[in-house]
Amino acid sequence: MTWFERNTHRWDEWTLDDLLAAKGEQRVSLVVPARNEAATVGDVVTRVREALVETVALVDEIVVIDSDSTDDTHAVASDAGAVVHRAAEIRPELGSHPGKGEAMWKSLFVTGGDVVVFMDADLLDWDTHFVPGLLGPLLTRPEVGLVKGFYERPGADGAYEGGRVTELVARPLIALLFPPLAGLVQPLAGEWAVRRSLFETLSVPTGYAVELAALIDTWRAHGMDAIAQVDLGRRAHRHQALLDLGAMATQILTASWARSTHSHHADDIPLTQFGPGREPRQHAVPVIERPPAVGA
Repeated sequence: MTWFERNTHRWDEWTLDDLLAAKGEQRVSLVVPARNEAATVGDVVTRVREALVETVALVDEIVVIDSDSTDDTHAVASDAGAVVHRAAEIRPELGSHPGKGEAMWKSLFVTGGDVVVFMDADLLDWDTHFVPGLLGPLLTRPEVGLVKGFYERPGADGAYEGGRVTELVARPLIALLFPPLAGLVQPLAGEWAVRRSLFETLSVPTGYAVELAALIDTWRAHGMDAIAQVDLGRRAHRHQALLDLGAMATQILTASWARSTHSHHADDIPLTQFGPGREPRQHAVPVIERPPAVGA
């Protein structure tokens, strides 16, 4: 039996009663990293709170990590029932490097769950079964340490046309440098879950490369059977502009390159892009990594 056959699941393989029994005394934290997501973060928090905290006690806390938002993300998330922390104010002596990975890394200092579930804040088409689906392998299979979600991701041209960086950058890169991970349908998915004891041992890129880096490092340290993936059905979110995806791709390439037989030593990568008038625009894409949180 292949890894894909052993470790690929559907979200409805477990009932809520099954998961509650398997959870036992373990605590579960839902972490939502957010930056300027006032339009959607309230819905994410409210629906999970009502379905999985108040109705069924599967989730013990919902924590939003606000990464330098300039809109009402903090207030909206708090009003919806989340505990909200500004990333820059968590362990300020460690400094601040704004980005998605930074928010996730710093969540370890303000949450108490034995298992941490991550969900993006910009979800538009989703359901609360995402959370129990991701928890299924972690609560029922002790050898699994990290679970990735995958789903139908609609784009402008069809039901499976979303995920441009995944298909054009991440999956070809994995095929080239890390072929054992090629069976992961969506390695960059923002919906994933991990045991705290594992995440604390990982080096965490401060930007968008955290998901891929966690997969590579988990596979290297614990083997492929420490990773599972779950089909969550359908998911849609706000699509980023093409030029913004260039910075995301640069961070992913850099983290992967550093984990291959090569290395890099800079804190940022100069990226030149061309706007509508073809004028060059150069900016530095941060590629800083945080060390394992154990002992931090």
